[in-house]
Amino acid sequence: MATVTMYTTAVCPYCVRAEMLLKQRGVAEIEKIRIDMDPEQRVSMMERTGRRTVPQIYIGETHVGGYDDLAALDRSGDLAALLGA
Repeated sequence: MATVTMYTTAVCPYCVRAEMLLKQRGVAEIEKIRIDMDPEQRVSMMERTGRRTVPQIYIGETHVGGYDDLAALDRSGDLAALLGA
């Protein structure tokens, strides 16, 4: 299974939903990068993704986007293939 990395904060309902969806799809471990604890990580996330909001999710080296993007990928059936890569 591909490595999943998620930029997140302590109080983020979309981060919780993203984590729940990923776990339902068999992801056992998510590397969480807390941008609220480390301002340098927020800058890094914005440079890497071009976005300011959380969650920002990577599966392997592929930037999925936020929760809405993840849910759309799941509905299309493409999430399972990406996770299995």
